[in-house]
Amino acid sequence: MINSKGFMQWGGKRYHSLNYHLRGKFGQKVFKIPLDAGLTCPNRDGTLSIGGCAFCSLRGSGDFAGDRSKNLEGQFAQVKTIMHRKWAQGKYIAYYQAFTNTYAPVERLQYLYHLALQHPGVVGLAVATRPDCLPDEVMDLLEEINHKTYLWVELGLQTIHETTSQAMNMHYCFNDFQDALNKLRARNIETCTHIILGLPGESIEDMKQTGRKIAQMDIQGLKIHLLHLMQGTPLEEIYKKNPFAFLEADEYVELVIDLLEMLPPQVVIHRLTGDSPRNLLIGPTWSLNKWEILNRIDQRLVERDTWQGRDAEEPYSYF
Repeated sequence: MINSKGFMQWGGKRYHSLNYHLRGKFGQKVFKIPLDAGLTCPNRDGTLSIGGCAFCSLRGSGDFAGDRSKNLEGQFAQVKTIMHRKWAQGKYIAYYQAFTNTYAPVERLQYLYHLALQHPGVVGLAVATRPDCLPDEVMDLLEEINHKTYLWVELGLQTIHETTSQAMNMHYCFNDFQDALNKLRARNIETCTHIILGLPGESIEDMKQTGRKIAQMDIQGLKIHLLHLMQGTPLEEIYKKNPFAFLEADEYVELVIDLLEMLPPQVVIHRLTGDSPRNLLIGPTWSLNKWEILNRIDQRLVERDTWQGRDAEEPYSYF
């Protein structure tokens, strides 16, 4: 919207936030209900590996999802209650977050997706997955869902650098990501890309290269994660044998803003930093102050007099 000073703002932010996007689409607050569908991953069940990606938690990056010991109805009620402590009113996006949520027989996935959409107040579905877990029959199902409701697929990239992806035991590479993205976009399915800043061995310039590459791609959303070193992960063992440096808070804030400047303004920013359970986090410990970091990003955007899209291929003039 254009304010009285004549410049565009995304609900008072200098980046295109998910909250702004969803309020514009649905006319009210919409929040995600993270769920654990009880699935696994080819990088854990022995198909590719048994260790999983080195940075991935024991709960398959679903540490704040519902308790998988509960059925989905119980999980939904559990997480919804927590969310409503923050927001009294709102609609929901059912978010299959933990592990790989396209890695199951298509009949099972069809049941899970439709079950989530039947819950009162649900206006859409988000599905987190790996680039190598999108066979044609699953793509057909996602296309069908996309015609019926609001859908985005969250697609893990993490880094464009193959040396890093191999070191992190990811068992997929940038080309796999590109192929998956092309298939999703050919079916007009919105895609939110995940990247991680601070992966061991990567320089600031390496991380910026990942940002530049994805800024040129047909993505609709982006999640920027900070690397969290957590207990019980393969990365903990790597760290014990060969300790690596964590990003400092100021480094991270400046790097996030550098990436925002590269991104086209239409890309929705789903996340600017991540969460880790306090009792599992080894480092960086400053990341526990999540709201302080988010506020610092907002502050530095103003201090640097910059905004999302300023340095994109087709630069966006905020003023």
